[in-house]
Formats: sequence, structure tokens, C-alpha cells
Amino acid sequence: MIGNIAAGAMDVKKAIVAPSTVNLVLVAGGAGGGYNNGGGGGAGGLLYTASKSITVGSPLTITVGAGGTAGNSGSDRGGAGTSTTCTSSTSPTGGGGGGGNPTTAGANGGSGGGVRLNSTSSAGTGISGQGNNGGVSGSAPRGGGGGGGAGAVGGNGDASYNGGAGGVGLQYDGVYYAGGGGGSGTTDANSGAGGNGGGGAGKGNVSSVGVSGTANTGGGGGGGGDSANGGAGGKGVAVIYYADTFASAASTTGSPTFTNTGGIKKYVFTGDGSITF
Repeated sequence: MIGNIAAGAMDVKKAIVAPSTVNLVLVAGGAGGGYNNGGGGGAGGLLYTASKSITVGSPLTITVGAGGTAGNSGSDRGGAGTSTTCTSSTSPTGGGGGGGNPTTAGANGGSGGGVRLNSTSSAGTGISGQGNNGGVSGSAPRGGGGGGGAGAVGGNGDASYNGGAGGVGLQYDGVYYAGGGGGSGTTDANSGAGGNGGGGAGKGNVSSVGVSGTANTGGGGGGGGDSANGGAGGKGVAVIYYADTFASAASTTGSPTFTNTGGIKKYVFTGDGSITF
């Protein structure tokens, strides 16, 4: 006996402490696809930090980037996405817009935008470590180029008028982010698919609007069909995850989604907010 408690009945548990580091995924907003047989919008830049240092009691403040506007008759190239930010972290750059008509070149960004159908203009350039270049087109007959994704360049349009596919994104904790938008062909059927990671498909038919990038993936919007708008870029996201052997956050703002499955605690911010451990 120890005092009045039998030694075998004692239940000593180790205190659960806050993590000292977390995994952090920041994805900027994807870009819009181009107007009138446009190129696909580039995905938002993606930055991953495997061991983001945490100071207990000090909040990490997060701002989630918006997706770019769809290319339209008034502003034919797709609009750029905006950055997603987190305290004391490098911010990824928003995606570059897909080329439209008459602004046929893709824009630079986290991942670059694709070129409009039947154009020899340059594709948008992606930022090394965040994304990839958009796809090109060429002199007629050529489909439009796909937007770059975090994991691959956008596909090129070919001589059968097939639009290039959007570049694939990257996967973290089972989820793909930052896929590029597909480029326009001459029909919906031969337009480029969106890249895995929320990229929107391109379109080619008359008045057929490009598919928007998926919200909170940073996917690029698809190029619009004949005389049609492109798809809008998908809003960005911030994801924090770590082993479930550590304590949950002491507090959050902005209502992030929290899950605790498969040995991983994860907080997904789809809007602005903060987290304190």
C-alpha cells in the first residue's frame, strides 16, 4: 500500500502538450480562364512547410486568397488570384490568368496561365517552388493551352484543336490542391480537362462558359468557349496538421474545419482567421 492507495490501482498519465511544430500548406487563389476560346487559368502558388515552428500562446494569423475573375468581353484575359498568408511564413503568389481574345498570352503567377487557341503568344511563367508554367498553343490549327498546376506544367494545345489539360496539383494528407484550368478546344468535347486539385475544365462550344476552379483548392478556371467567358479561379486555402499525440489548439477564430482521423489532427481555413496553441 502507498498511503491508502494500492500501487496497482494507480493510473499515471503523461500530460498532453501542444505541438512545437506543425505541417503547413498555403495555397493562393487560382486564376481565371481566358475569354473566347481562352487558355486555362494557372493554379494558385502552393507552399508547404514540414516543420513550421509554434510558439505556445502566440496566434498564427491567416488570410486566405481570393480566386481570380473569369475572362470576359471587357477584360479578356483571366484575372489573377491573390496570396494566402500566415504569420512568419512566405506567402505563395496567386495564379496567372489564361490568355483570351485579343490578349492571347498567358499571365505569370504562382502557376502560369495557358495561351489562347490559335495563338503563338507566350504562356505564363510559374514561380519555382510554388507552381509551373502554362501550356502553349500555336498557329492554326491549335487548341488552347492549359494552366500550370503545382505539380506539372499545363498541357499544350495540339494540331487537332484539342485543348491542353490543366497541370496536376500536389497532394497533402490525402487531398490534392492547386490544379490548373483546362484550355479551350473547338468543342466542349475536345477541350482540356482541369488538373487534379480543383482545376476547371475548358470549353469550346459557342457560348459555353469555362468551368470555375473549385473553391478552397486554388484551382485555375477553364478557358471559355467560342464568344464565352472563362471560368473563375478557385479561392485558396490554409491547412495545418500534425500528429494526434499532441494537444488540440487552445483557440481559433474564423471557424476552421477540424478533424481528428487516422492519427492526424487537421485544421482547414477556408477564410481568414487565427489559431493559438
